[in-house]
Amino acid sequence: MIRVNYVQLQKSLNEVQYPVSKKDLIFYAEEKGVDEGVLRAFRNLPNQQYQTPVDVSQAMGKA
Repeated sequence: MIRVNYVQLQKSLNEVQYPVSKKDLIFYAEEKGVDEGVLRAFRNLPNQQYQTPVDVSQAMGKA
């Protein structure tokens, strides 16, 4: 299980333009230099389209 700091996650998702694919979310995170733990968590998400930051957070909780 990957542990992610909730505050770091929210900061990471703050400027994302939704909807966003997993691929684009990872690209955004790499470009912004987000926390490595958050980036690892993004890489473990299901390959789908995310409509809101809540969708990303819920998917991370299930992953």
